[in-house]
Amino acid sequence: MTLSILKLKEKKFYIENVPIENIIKKFSTPSYIYSKENILNNYLNFKNQFDGIDHLICFSVKSNPNIAILNLLANNGSGFDIVSGGELQRIIAAKGDPQKVVFSGVGKSKDDIELAIKHDILTFNVESESELYRIQNAAKKLNKKANISIRVNPNVDPKTHPYISTGLKKNKFGVDEKNAILMYKIAKKLDSINIKGIDCHIGSQITELKPFEDSIKKLMELVNHLKSIDIFIKHIDIGGGIGIKYSKEEPPTFSDYAKTVKNILKDTDLKIIFEPGRALIGKAGVLLTEVEFIKNGPEKNFVIVNAAMNDLMRPTLYDAFHKIINLSESKSQKKKYDIVGPICETGDFLGKDRLLSVEENNILAILDVGAYGMSMSSNYNSRPKVSEIMVDDDKFYMIRNRETFADLINKEQLLP
Repeated sequence: MTLSILKLKEKKFYIENVPIENIIKKFSTPSYIYSKENILNNYLNFKNQFDGIDHLICFSVKSNPNIAILNLLANNGSGFDIVSGGELQRIIAAKGDPQKVVFSGVGKSKDDIELAIKHDILTFNVESESELYRIQNAAKKLNKKANISIRVNPNVDPKTHPYISTGLKKNKFGVDEKNAILMYKIAKKLDSINIKGIDCHIGSQITELKPFEDSIKKLMELVNHLKSIDIFIKHIDIGGGIGIKYSKEEPPTFSDYAKTVKNILKDTDLKIIFEPGRALIGKAGVLLTEVEFIKNGPEKNFVIVNAAMNDLMRPTLYDAFHKIINLSESKSQKKKYDIVGPICETGDFLGKDRLLSVEENNILAILDVGAYGMSMSSNYNSRPKVSEIMVDDDKFYMIRNRETFADLINKEQLLP
C-alpha cells in the first residue's frame, strides 16, 4: 500500500527504503520529511512532456525554498521563479544559475532589483508602470540593460481558493491587456530595458485545463498584436498552478496539460517558460507529529499533537485538507477527532472530524505537505521551527536543523 510517499511493508511504514521509525529515533518530531526520488521523478516527468520544444522550467521557490531542494533541481537543469531578493540569494547559495531566474511579484524593492540586475537574471516579470521605471533607473545606474516581460492579468477565473487566485481583475497581480500594450510601448523607448517576453500566472491549485487554455490564448492574441506594432516577444511565460490531489480533486496529468499547451503554441517559435511549484514538490513531503494528549468532550474529541498551525499554516489559512494517518499501532476504538496543536488559537488545527484509532504517544503523518508547509511556517508562540530531512533511497540526511531557543532570541537584545 502506498500513501503519498509513504509505503507500508510488513506492518512498517517506509519512505523510499528507510523505515519511518529510524528517522524518528534519530531526529524526533515534529519534522518534515521529503523523498528525493519523488521530487526528481515529478520534475523529470514534467520536463519530458516538452522534449524537443524550447522551454525552461522555473521552479517556484516560494513553494519550498530549502537550499538542498533547490540544489537538487538546479543540478538537473531547473530554473527558478522568485519573488524576493532573499529567494535570489537562496538560488545563489544553492549553486543555481541566476540567468535561469524569473523575478515575479508586485512590490520589488530597489535593492532587490539592483541585486537581480547585477546577477543578470533572465527576466523581470513587471507588474506595474511604476515598477518598469524603477527597473529602468536601476539598470541605468548600474550601466546595464535589464530584461523584462510584462505580467498580464487575463481576467481568467482559475476556480481555486480566492486567496490563491491571481488572474482576475480584482487581484493585485499584473496589468490588463490595454495597460500591457501601453507598457510595452513605453519599454521599447527606454534605453536600459530589453523586451524579452510576456508573462501570466492565474493562480495555484488549479484542477481544470480550461483556465490554462483561456489564459494562454489571451496571451497569444496579445503577442500577435504586439508583433503588428513591431514589438517582438521571444518567450511566453505561462506560469504554474497545476494542482495536486489532496482529497477528492482530480487535477490534470502532466501529459494532458502538455497536450493543451502544445496544441495552442504549436505554430509559434516562442520559448515556453513554466513556473510549477506545488505540482513538483507538494506530494513529496510529510509532516511527522506525536500525540501529546487525547481529550474527549461533549461535542468534540481532540487529538492534541506537538505540531501546530505555525508548522503547517495551510489548514488554518485556507481551510485546506491534508490526509492524516496514524503510523503507530493502536487498539483504541475509532472516533472522530479534530487534530489540533498547542498554539493558543482556536484556529490552530491540522485536520477536523478525522476518523482515527489513536492513542497518546502515537506518531501521525500529515500528508502532501511538500509545498507551502515549511515555507509558510513561523515562530508564533515562541515555537522553534522544525527540522527538515531528505530521504535518498536507504539513507536520510538533515537538510535543516531544528531551531533552538537560542535561535529564537539571537537577533534580540535587552535595553541598556
